[in-house]
Parts: sequence; C-alpha cells; structure tokens
Amino acid sequence: MVSTPHEHQAYGGPATHDVTNQAPPLTPYDASDDTALLEGLRREGAGWAEEDLRRLGRQAGSAQAQEWADLANRHEPELRTHDRYGNRVDEVEFHPGWHHLMRTAIAEGLAASPWADDRPGAHVVRTAGGLVWGHTEAGHGCPTSMTYAAVPALRRQPELAKLYEPLLTSREYDPVLREPTQKRGLLAGMGMTEKQGGSDVRTNTTTATPTAEPGVYTLRGHKWFTSAPMCDVFLVLAQAPGGLSCFLVPRVLPDGTRNTFRIQRLKDKLGNRSNASSEPEFDGTVAWLVGPEGQGVKTIIEMVNCTRLDCVMMSAALMRKSLVEAGHHARHRSAFGARLVDQPLMRNVLADLALESEAATTLTLRLAGAADRAIRGDEGEVAFRRIATAVGKYWVTKRGPAFTAEALECLGGNGYVEDSGMPRHYREAPLLSIWEGSGNVNALDVLRALSREPGTAEALFGELDLARGADARLDAAVARLKTGLSEASQTTARRLVEQTALTLQASLLVRHAPPAVADAFCATRLGGDWGHAFGTLPQAAGLAAIVERALPGGGRGAGTD
Repeated sequence: MVSTPHEHQAYGGPATHDVTNQAPPLTPYDASDDTALLEGLRREGAGWAEEDLRRLGRQAGSAQAQEWADLANRHEPELRTHDRYGNRVDEVEFHPGWHHLMRTAIAEGLAASPWADDRPGAHVVRTAGGLVWGHTEAGHGCPTSMTYAAVPALRRQPELAKLYEPLLTSREYDPVLREPTQKRGLLAGMGMTEKQGGSDVRTNTTTATPTAEPGVYTLRGHKWFTSAPMCDVFLVLAQAPGGLSCFLVPRVLPDGTRNTFRIQRLKDKLGNRSNASSEPEFDGTVAWLVGPEGQGVKTIIEMVNCTRLDCVMMSAALMRKSLVEAGHHARHRSAFGARLVDQPLMRNVLADLALESEAATTLTLRLAGAADRAIRGDEGEVAFRRIATAVGKYWVTKRGPAFTAEALECLGGNGYVEDSGMPRHYREAPLLSIWEGSGNVNALDVLRALSREPGTAEALFGELDLARGADARLDAAVARLKTGLSEASQTTARRLVEQTALTLQASLLVRHAPPAVADAFCATRLGGDWGHAFGTLPQAAGLAAIVERALPGGGRGAGTD
C-alpha cells in the first residue's frame, strides 16, 4: 500500500531515506552447495547419500530453520529445580526452536543411528550431515554428538548395550523425561570433569560404592561441566574401590522414580547459549558399571575420540557458514564504485578464507572416512584415526576464532550487530577448541600416541606419502616433520602439531583439490609466502578461481586476478 502525505506526517514527516546498498536476506539458500564437501562425500565412500544431503542442505538454509536457530539462542534454557508443590524435579526448559532443531537432527541420523547402519560410509554421511545442518546453530550439536559417542563405550558392557543401544540409535526425538525403556528414543550425555581437576580426570573425587546387586553402585560427588542435562542417560567417571571407573547413570530409574541428579546451576557461558551446561550433584545416585573397575578412562576414551571428531566437524561447519555469510554480503554490497567481491583486497580476504575452509572440510571428511573404516576393522585406519583426529582437533578448532573474526569484519559494522548472526558464530568458535580437551591436552595426546602406540607415525607418513613428488614445498614440509617428530618434547608440542596439521591438509589438497587451491595453500601455509592475517595471499594466487569454487552458486562476479 502506498502511504499518503497525511500518513507520512502522522509518523513525523516524510521518510528520510530508502534502503539501498544493503545485502538481501541470505535465506533461502542451499547449505550443501559446497563443492569441496560433495567431492569429499563421494571420495570417502558415501556418495550414495548425496541426494539426502542436498535435501538437508536446502532445509538447513531455509528461513524456517534459520529462525529456529535464532530463537533457540535468544530464548535461553531455564532451570526449574522444583515443581509448584516443592518437589525436586531438576528440569531444564527449552524454547520450541530448540526442539525443532533436535527433532530434525535426530530424524536425519545426526545422532547415533550410523551404529545401526551396515552400509560403508554411514559414519561419513553423519559427519557430512553435521557439516550441512551445522549452518543452523551449534548448541544442539552437543547432545547429538554425545549420543553418537556413547554407543562404542556402552558396548563394553554388552548387557547394557543390548538394552539401550536400540533406543540410542533411534531416529525419533522423545524429549519427555521418563523411564528410558518406555521411550521411543534416547539421548546420552557425559559427566567427566570436576572443579578440582578439569581434564585431569584421575583426580576426580566422586565416589562409587558397590551395592548388594552386582554391577550396581551408588555415586556421591559433584560434576563441574555436564552439558545437555536433560539427556536420558549419562556416562560418568567416578572412583570405585578398584580405581577410576565408568558408570551409566539414568535420569529415571527402572521403577519410574527419578534418580538423584540435582542440577545446582546452569553455566553462564560465552557462547553455545542455546545449550544448557550444568553442575549436577550426585548423592546416593544409582549407577551401573560400564567396563571393568579401574578402567574408566580406557572405557570412555572411545567416546572422546568420537566427540573430538565432532569438534573438528563443527568448527569446519562454522567456518563454512561464516564464509557463506561474508561472501553473500560482498556480492551485494558496493563501495568506491564496485561491488566488494570485485575489489582486489576483499577478493584476497575471501580467497584466503576459502582456502582455510576447504582445508578444514577436506580434513574433516578424511577423518570421518578413517573412523568409518576403523570401525569396520581396518587396522591401518585405526592407527591413522588415532593420531590424525587429535591433530585435527587441535588445529582446526584453533583456526575457528580467527576465521570467524575475519568473516565478521567482511560485513563491517553490520557484522557486529546481533541480527546478522555473526556475533553468535564468533562467540561459538572458541568453545570447540576447549571442549574435549584444550589445545595443550590435544598436543600432549599427539605426543602420547606417537610414543606409546605403535603404528601411528607410520600411518601418518603413509598418508603423506600418497602425495609425494606432487609439490616440492609439501615434500620439504614432510621432511621437516620427520625431523620434528624425532625431536618432539612438551615444549615444542604445539609447533609440531601445527606443522603436522598443515602438512596433512596440504597433502589432501594437493591430491584432491584444483591446482589453484592446492598451490595457494602450499605457497602460504608451507612456503612462507603469507602474512600474519587473512587476505595476504601472494599476487600470483588464482584468487578468482578460488572464490568461484568456494561460494554457493559459483563466484558470480568474482572478478579476475
């Protein structure tokens, strides 16, 4: 409807401006329109799921899914410790947007369903789905990740796995808190860290006292950082008579009564606001032993390996989403007589971000392929997965905060406003380098794998040898890495892991990416022709080709070099 002069006057006079030179809404878009992602999906033996992945990508980029993500973060979960009558309930209430996101993620197989799928590549499909659905928001990826990771740990106690695994692998989301076997599907969490020790879980003080019933214990203690407290069951570490052990703690007991799981408070976090993270207290809490007494770390370490892969995946998804947002803005915003995407300096920034994003995505899918084949008994992939996942967890999650900050800057002041979504990405990025072991923990884990687990170094260099002779800078980096591994120490651990990650990423790009991408990555990340910030690629780099490959729908006006 066209307003009349009288109507203008009623609102304080004529309009002062028209909105011009602003990017239109990004939505709807296809979050799976990512050449590196689709190529990696096929390469890792999961091309059979491409049609479903494209469908999920369109849903992830829909206005509806993006609104769910926004609402779930704006309306944060609330703790309700008691009901109106004074009974202790310890429940967390979420916005409907959270439940919509969870329902979709579970239905699409992003939780534990791959463990019930015998098709080769099923675990790769889940990771690729996370890379796509991660364009919505990261918080709800926490319970889906822990549910996925719980299955291999639970299998160390076959009678418990027989009872719970069919429900953990279900594709039905059932958020109502009730006795687990009466539900259509379950979610699993984990409770490892305590305030006095953090990652040093062997200092845990939570105690586990055996009962008269074999395999059943009661727990007493306080956990410091237990996310997604509305999960149905938790894998928890506690000190049993035989040492640190792993236990299954259900929220509701077999007789229908609530187990003692007192949520003391929800954490007031920097990011990941949609997801509740809590401090539960155990006091006479009933738990079932998983694995032998004294082998709690060994039992739960497989869970950690899975969740570390998901940290890499979620960081790569966050990078990709931030790049898509930056590229969309640059395509539609003009300054100094030209669109930003056609400005040489902005094109350099976008191309540099695109290199980082493709390297992260390619490594993520290679790790997922290794996990899939390791689970199916490939011993070489078991060794490669062991070291490469820790390397990827350290490096890709470290790159996330710098990446999201640069992508935010591409939008200028618009990126600093909450409505853009970029501040949420920026706050989210640091979490992934902290969750499941900070940088030091992962760097030390790499050293531990190299010194204590035969075959890991051989598996790593076997992978790197597949690109031997293709790029002199890569060959030189591999030689430096061999020397570095022989001189490894705690003091040099971070430098060593960084070098390992960059060399591994370069080898994958040399083998699988177009020459412009591989050459620019090797020149900058290995050859030293790079500054200390994004956007410092050498003039000879094929910037237009890199940007065109990276942005959805092609570069569309990415200019020429």
